[in-house]
Amino acid sequence: MSTAYLFPGQGSQFVGMGKDHYDSDGDFKELVDKANSVLGIDLKSIMFEGPEEKLKQTEFTQPAIFLHSVALYSTLDVAPNMVAGHSLGEFSALVACGAVSFENALKIVRKRGELMQAAGTSNPGTMAAVIGMDDEKVEELCNQATELTGKEVVAANYNCPGQLVISGYVEAVEKAVELAKQKGARMAMLLPVSGAFHSSLMEPAFVGLKESLENLEINSPICPVYSNYTAQPTTDIEEIRSNLLNQLMNPVRWTQTLKNMLSNGADSFVEVGPGKVLQGLVKRTDRNAEISGYQ
Repeated sequence: MSTAYLFPGQGSQFVGMGKDHYDSDGDFKELVDKANSVLGIDLKSIMFEGPEEKLKQTEFTQPAIFLHSVALYSTLDVAPNMVAGHSLGEFSALVACGAVSFENALKIVRKRGELMQAAGTSNPGTMAAVIGMDDEKVEELCNQATELTGKEVVAANYNCPGQLVISGYVEAVEKAVELAKQKGARMAMLLPVSGAFHSSLMEPAFVGLKESLENLEINSPICPVYSNYTAQPTTDIEEIRSNLLNQLMNPVRWTQTLKNMLSNGADSFVEVGPGKVLQGLVKRTDRNAEISGYQ
């Protein structure tokens, strides 16, 4: 049996996340307390008590979801056959397979969140979900909207068949949403995000994170890691490093990742972290896939 462990990204957070585990599991509690100490911020209070507006700020959202996922994974006695994480979740996946230490990943995730939030301020943009259209048609819409507005909008998250998130300048994203509705999308709506993630507008974050990633200690993983950037498995340390940086300005190829995992023998999936977003995406990619989760 080949089990794939999946780790969620931004959007899965909620106030109160992890509190039940913190109160009942010593291993979980230990990592949460360690994170507060390492970061020098009271991340635990933001996770457990909010307020929601603070937890939704990218600089706190990213370390909170990472911490919840990795602390929960530490309580499981499992050995994955393959791992993947959605955007931010790729860092959780790398800790789960032994490629990056908890402390090093936590620090870089915190920095990533700060840089992405700052990039959203210096290069204002937005994102939108388009549901009920083929990926190729949505890509065409993005090209059309870009031509019409002179501003970039691109595919950002290939989440599952028929669900694609687009990202770019506000004017261009709004135009793409308008075109999607005209061309019969079941739904096309702007998302409440603080930046145009996974687009060229994240270039300041790319530049800011480059040196940190170059200096990040990465070990050989115990199993293949599927990259957002390529949707392909790798155990190569330098490829892992390069993929982590490149995913900032390129789309999350989640649909392709899940299909490749299935093709490579995954017969069950386990989501570890807050929420059940990835469980839904697995089911929409392959309705016969076996999927469970630890929240």
